[in-house]
Amino acid sequence: MTAQTLGEVPPGCRRRLLDHYGPSAEAWLRAAPSLLAEAAERFKLSLKGYHDAGHASAVALATTLDGTPVILKAWYEPLRYRHEIAALTVWAGGPTADVIEAADDLSVAALELVGGQPGGAAPLGRERQMVAGAIQGLHSLGRRGPRPDVPSLAHFRQQVVLPRIRQRVQSLDLGTWATLVEETCEGLPTLREDPDRTTVLHADLYRENVIFDGGGHPRLIDPHPLVGDAVFDWAFWTVYYDLEREVADRLATAARISRIAVPEITPWCRALAVDGFLYYWEIDDPALPKIAKVLSSLMASGPEGGR
Repeated sequence: MTAQTLGEVPPGCRRRLLDHYGPSAEAWLRAAPSLLAEAAERFKLSLKGYHDAGHASAVALATTLDGTPVILKAWYEPLRYRHEIAALTVWAGGPTADVIEAADDLSVAALELVGGQPGGAAPLGRERQMVAGAIQGLHSLGRRGPRPDVPSLAHFRQQVVLPRIRQRVQSLDLGTWATLVEETCEGLPTLREDPDRTTVLHADLYRENVIFDGGGHPRLIDPHPLVGDAVFDWAFWTVYYDLEREVADRLATAARISRIAVPEITPWCRALAVDGFLYYWEIDDPALPKIAKVLSSLMASGPEGGR
Protein backbone atom coordinates (compact mmCIF):
# COMPACT_ATOMS: atom_id res chain seq x y z
CA MET A 1 0.00 0.00 0.00
CA THR A 2 1.29 3.48 -0.91
CA ALA A 3 1.82 5.74 2.08
CA GLN A 4 -0.39 8.83 2.31
CA THR A 5 1.52 12.01 1.41
CA LEU A 6 0.97 15.65 2.32
CA GLY A 7 0.99 16.68 -1.33
CA GLU A 8 3.41 19.11 -2.93
CA VAL A 9 5.92 20.88 -0.71
CA PRO A 10 4.98 24.49 0.18
CA PRO A 11 5.84 27.18 -2.39
CA GLY A 12 8.31 28.79 0.04
CA CYS A 13 10.20 25.53 0.48
CA ARG A 14 10.29 25.00 -3.27
CA ARG A 15 11.55 28.51 -3.94
CA ARG A 16 14.28 28.37 -1.28
CA LEU A 17 15.67 25.04 -2.44
CA LEU A 18 15.68 26.09 -6.09
CA ASP A 19 17.42 29.33 -5.14
CA HIS A 20 19.96 27.39 -3.10
CA TYR A 21 20.59 24.37 -5.33
CA GLY A 22 19.29 25.41 -8.75
CA PRO A 23 17.17 23.40 -11.19
CA SER A 24 18.82 20.14 -10.14
CA ALA A 25 16.56 20.18 -7.07
CA GLU A 26 13.38 19.88 -9.16
CA ALA A 27 13.24 16.08 -9.20
CA TRP A 28 13.93 15.86 -5.47
CA LEU A 29 11.20 18.39 -4.68
CA ARG A 30 8.73 16.19 -6.56
CA ALA A 31 9.93 13.14 -4.60
CA ALA A 32 10.10 14.80 -1.16
CA PRO A 33 6.43 14.17 -0.21
CA SER A 34 6.88 10.45 -0.86
CA LEU A 35 10.15 10.36 1.09
CA LEU A 36 8.47 11.96 4.10
CA ALA A 37 5.48 9.63 3.83
CA GLU A 38 7.68 6.53 3.62
CA ALA A 39 9.71 7.64 6.64
CA ALA A 40 6.54 8.39 8.59
CA GLU A 41 5.21 4.93 7.87
CA ARG A 42 8.52 3.35 8.85
CA PHE A 43 8.73 5.36 12.09
CA LYS A 44 5.01 4.82 12.87
CA LEU A 45 4.26 8.54 12.72
CA SER A 46 1.13 10.37 11.61
CA LEU A 47 1.85 13.27 9.28
CA LYS A 48 0.03 16.49 10.19
CA GLY A 49 1.29 19.12 7.76
CA TYR A 50 4.29 20.97 6.41
CA HIS A 51 6.41 23.49 8.30
CA ASP A 52 7.61 25.95 5.66
CA ALA A 53 11.17 26.63 6.78
CA GLY A 54 14.78 25.87 5.89
CA HIS A 55 16.96 26.20 2.79
CA ALA A 56 18.25 22.65 2.41
CA SER A 57 15.34 20.42 3.40
CA ALA A 58 11.61 19.82 3.46
CA VAL A 59 10.08 19.80 6.95
CA ALA A 60 6.81 18.33 8.20
CA LEU A 61 5.04 18.04 11.54
CA ALA A 62 4.05 14.59 12.75
CA THR A 63 2.96 12.77 15.89
CA THR A 64 4.08 9.49 17.44
CA LEU A 65 1.69 6.70 18.42
CA ASP A 66 1.25 8.31 21.86
CA GLY A 67 0.52 11.72 20.33
CA THR A 68 3.91 13.32 20.95
CA PRO A 69 4.62 15.94 18.27
CA VAL A 70 7.88 15.66 16.33
CA ILE A 71 9.61 17.23 13.35
CA LEU A 72 10.15 15.08 10.26
CA LYS A 73 12.93 16.46 8.08
CA ALA A 74 14.03 15.35 4.60
CA TRP A 75 17.41 16.60 3.34
CA TYR A 76 18.15 17.28 -0.32
CA GLU A 77 21.83 16.39 0.11
CA PRO A 78 22.54 12.91 1.54
CA LEU A 79 26.00 14.10 2.60
CA ARG A 80 24.58 17.03 4.53
CA TYR A 81 22.06 14.68 6.14
CA ARG A 82 24.86 12.36 7.28
CA HIS A 83 26.95 15.20 8.65
CA GLU A 84 24.07 16.77 10.55
CA ILE A 85 22.88 13.49 12.06
CA ALA A 86 26.45 12.61 13.04
CA ALA A 87 26.86 15.91 14.89
CA LEU A 88 23.44 15.75 16.55
CA THR A 89 24.28 12.25 17.76
CA VAL A 90 27.46 13.50 19.42
CA TRP A 91 25.48 16.34 21.02
CA ALA A 92 22.58 14.10 22.18
CA GLY A 93 21.00 15.41 25.36
CA GLY A 94 22.66 18.79 24.94
CA PRO A 95 21.37 22.19 23.81
CA THR A 96 20.13 21.05 20.41
CA ALA A 97 17.27 18.96 18.96
CA ASP A 98 17.61 15.24 19.67
CA VAL A 99 17.36 12.66 16.90
CA ILE A 100 14.46 10.28 17.52
CA GLU A 101 14.65 8.11 14.38
CA ALA A 102 16.76 8.22 11.21
CA ALA A 103 16.47 6.58 7.80
CA ASP A 104 19.85 6.81 6.09
CA ASP A 105 18.57 5.43 2.80
CA LEU A 106 15.95 8.20 2.58
CA SER A 107 18.00 11.00 4.17
CA VAL A 108 15.04 11.62 6.48
CA ALA A 109 15.01 11.89 10.27
CA ALA A 110 12.48 12.45 13.04
CA LEU A 111 13.69 15.14 15.42
CA GLU A 112 12.55 16.51 18.75
CA LEU A 113 10.02 19.35 18.41
CA VAL A 114 11.61 22.05 20.56
CA GLY A 115 9.33 24.30 22.56
CA GLY A 116 6.20 22.41 21.60
CA GLN A 117 5.77 24.26 18.31
CA PRO A 118 7.64 24.87 15.05
CA GLY A 119 10.21 27.60 15.59
CA GLY A 120 10.31 26.93 19.34
CA ALA A 121 9.09 29.07 22.23
CA ALA A 122 9.95 32.67 23.09
CA PRO A 123 13.24 33.52 24.82
CA LEU A 124 12.80 34.65 28.41
CA GLY A 125 15.58 37.24 28.56
CA ARG A 126 19.38 37.54 28.67
CA GLU A 127 19.42 36.07 25.19
CA ARG A 128 23.03 36.85 24.42
CA GLN A 129 24.34 35.27 27.60
CA MET A 130 22.02 32.26 27.31
CA VAL A 131 23.02 31.53 23.72
CA ALA A 132 26.71 31.88 24.58
CA GLY A 133 26.23 29.34 27.36
CA ALA A 134 24.57 26.95 24.90
CA ILE A 135 27.46 27.29 22.44
CA GLN A 136 29.93 26.53 25.22
CA GLY A 137 27.84 23.53 26.27
CA LEU A 138 27.76 22.19 22.72
CA HIS A 139 31.53 22.56 22.47
CA SER A 140 32.02 20.69 25.76
CA LEU A 141 29.98 17.76 24.45
CA GLY A 142 31.92 17.85 21.18
CA ARG A 143 35.22 17.53 23.00
CA ARG A 144 34.08 14.59 25.12
CA GLY A 145 32.27 12.54 22.49
CA PRO A 146 33.65 10.52 19.59
CA ARG A 147 34.71 12.55 16.57
CA PRO A 148 31.97 12.39 13.92
CA ASP A 149 32.72 11.87 10.25
CA VAL A 150 32.36 15.51 9.20
CA PRO A 151 34.76 17.85 7.37
CA SER A 152 37.57 19.55 9.24
CA LEU A 153 37.71 23.29 9.68
CA ALA A 154 41.19 23.22 8.12
CA HIS A 155 39.84 21.61 4.95
CA PHE A 156 36.87 23.98 4.81
CA ARG A 157 39.12 27.00 5.24
CA GLN A 158 41.83 25.94 2.80
CA GLN A 159 39.73 24.24 0.12
CA VAL A 160 36.48 26.22 0.23
CA VAL A 161 36.69 29.62 1.93
CA LEU A 162 40.10 30.90 0.80
CA PRO A 163 39.66 29.86 -2.86
CA ARG A 164 36.23 31.50 -3.12
CA ILE A 165 37.54 34.68 -1.50
CA ARG A 166 40.44 34.81 -3.98
CA GLN A 167 38.14 34.13 -6.92
CA ARG A 168 35.70 36.88 -5.94
CA VAL A 169 38.44 39.41 -5.22
CA GLN A 170 39.78 38.83 -8.74
CA SER A 171 36.43 38.85 -10.53
CA LEU A 172 34.41 41.56 -8.74
CA ASP A 173 34.72 45.30 -9.30
CA LEU A 174 34.75 46.45 -5.68
CA GLY A 175 35.34 50.11 -6.41
CA THR A 176 36.25 52.07 -3.28
CA TRP A 177 35.95 48.91 -1.14
CA ALA A 178 38.88 47.21 -2.88
CA THR A 179 41.52 48.61 -0.52
CA LEU A 180 39.71 47.55 2.66
CA VAL A 181 39.09 44.07 1.25
CA GLU A 182 42.75 43.72 0.26
CA GLU A 183 43.83 44.78 3.75
CA THR A 184 41.50 42.20 5.28
CA CYS A 185 42.77 39.47 2.98
CA GLU A 186 46.36 40.16 4.02
CA GLY A 187 45.50 38.72 7.43
CA LEU A 188 43.97 35.49 6.16
CA PRO A 189 47.22 33.47 5.94
CA THR A 190 47.92 34.22 9.62
CA LEU A 191 44.84 32.37 10.91
CA ARG A 192 45.88 29.52 13.17
CA GLU A 193 43.93 26.85 15.03
CA ASP A 194 44.69 25.78 18.60
CA PRO A 195 44.50 21.96 18.75
CA ASP A 196 43.58 22.15 22.44
CA ARG A 197 40.29 23.83 21.48
CA THR A 198 39.28 21.25 18.88
CA THR A 199 35.61 20.27 19.09
CA VAL A 200 32.55 19.61 16.94
CA LEU A 201 31.50 22.98 15.56
CA HIS A 202 27.98 24.07 14.69
CA ALA A 203 29.42 26.40 12.02
CA ASP A 204 26.09 28.01 11.04
CA LEU A 205 25.12 30.14 14.03
CA TYR A 206 22.68 32.52 12.42
CA ARG A 207 19.84 33.65 14.65
CA GLU A 208 17.36 31.54 12.65
CA ASN A 209 19.26 28.44 13.79
CA VAL A 210 18.80 29.18 17.48
CA ILE A 211 15.38 28.41 18.94
CA PHE A 212 14.16 28.18 22.52
CA ASP A 213 12.48 25.42 24.50
CA GLY A 214 9.55 25.84 26.88
CA GLY A 215 11.88 26.86 29.69
CA GLY A 216 13.47 29.60 27.60
CA HIS A 217 16.71 27.68 27.07
CA PRO A 218 18.43 27.97 23.66
CA ARG A 219 18.70 25.01 21.31
CA LEU A 220 21.15 25.20 18.43
CA ILE A 221 19.61 23.54 15.37
CA ASP A 222 20.42 22.97 11.68
CA PRO A 223 24.21 22.77 12.04
CA HIS A 224 26.61 22.68 9.12
CA PRO A 225 29.12 20.82 11.29
CA LEU A 226 32.89 20.86 11.15
CA VAL A 227 35.62 19.62 13.47
CA GLY A 228 38.09 22.27 14.50
CA ASP A 229 38.97 25.17 16.78
CA ALA A 230 36.02 26.49 18.82
CA VAL A 231 37.11 30.02 17.89
CA PHE A 232 35.35 29.61 14.53
CA ASP A 233 31.90 29.25 16.11
CA TRP A 234 32.50 32.19 18.41
CA ALA A 235 33.56 34.37 15.50
CA PHE A 236 30.61 33.26 13.35
CA TRP A 237 28.16 33.97 16.17
CA THR A 238 29.78 37.36 16.79
CA VAL A 239 29.45 38.47 13.16
CA TYR A 240 26.27 36.83 11.90
CA TYR A 241 23.88 36.07 14.75
CA ASP A 242 22.22 39.47 14.42
CA LEU A 243 24.06 41.18 11.57
CA GLU A 244 25.29 44.68 12.45
CA ARG A 245 23.56 44.75 15.87
CA GLU A 246 25.48 44.25 19.15
CA VAL A 247 28.58 42.85 17.43
CA ALA A 248 30.96 44.30 20.03
CA ASP A 249 28.79 43.01 22.87
CA ARG A 250 28.73 39.50 21.39
CA LEU A 251 32.50 39.58 20.90
CA ALA A 252 33.00 40.50 24.55
CA THR A 253 30.56 37.81 25.69
CA ALA A 254 32.23 35.23 23.43
CA ALA A 255 35.62 35.99 24.97
CA ARG A 256 34.29 35.86 28.53
CA ILE A 257 32.38 32.58 28.14
CA SER A 258 34.87 30.74 25.92
CA ARG A 259 37.99 32.12 27.63
CA ILE A 260 39.43 32.76 24.18
CA ALA A 261 40.92 36.24 24.12
CA VAL A 262 39.37 38.94 21.95
CA PRO A 263 42.59 39.32 19.90
CA GLU A 264 42.33 35.62 18.99
CA ILE A 265 38.66 35.79 17.99
CA THR A 266 38.87 39.05 16.03
CA PRO A 267 40.98 37.81 13.06
CA TRP A 268 38.46 35.01 12.51
CA CYS A 269 35.64 37.59 12.67
CA ARG A 270 37.40 39.60 9.96
CA ALA A 271 37.86 36.52 7.78
CA LEU A 272 34.19 35.54 8.09
CA ALA A 273 33.07 39.12 7.49
CA VAL A 274 35.09 39.57 4.30
CA ASP A 275 33.88 36.20 3.00
CA GLY A 276 30.28 37.29 3.59
CA PHE A 277 30.89 40.79 2.19
CA LEU A 278 32.17 39.38 -1.09
CA TYR A 279 29.30 36.91 -1.36
CA TYR A 280 26.67 39.59 -0.66
CA TRP A 281 28.36 41.87 -3.19
CA GLU A 282 28.32 39.15 -5.84
CA ILE A 283 24.60 38.41 -5.44
CA ASP A 284 23.61 42.02 -4.66
CA ASP A 285 22.12 40.98 -1.34
CA PRO A 286 20.11 43.60 0.58
CA ALA A 287 22.25 42.85 3.64
CA LEU A 288 25.39 44.17 1.89
CA PRO A 289 25.37 47.55 3.73
CA LYS A 290 25.16 45.74 7.07
CA ILE A 291 28.07 43.38 6.47
CA ALA A 292 30.04 46.29 5.00
CA LYS A 293 29.56 48.22 8.24
CA VAL A 294 30.61 45.18 10.30
CA LEU A 295 33.73 44.64 8.19
CA SER A 296 34.68 48.31 8.41
CA SER A 297 34.24 48.27 12.19
CA LEU A 298 36.31 45.11 12.62
CA MET A 299 39.13 46.49 10.47
CA ALA A 300 39.07 49.80 12.34
CA SER A 301 39.44 48.08 15.72
CA GLY A 302 42.78 47.96 17.43
CA PRO A 303 44.91 44.93 18.33
CA GLU A 304 42.69 44.17 21.30
CA GLY A 305 39.56 44.11 19.12
CA GLY A 306 38.18 47.34 20.57
CA ARG A 307 38.00 50.92 19.38
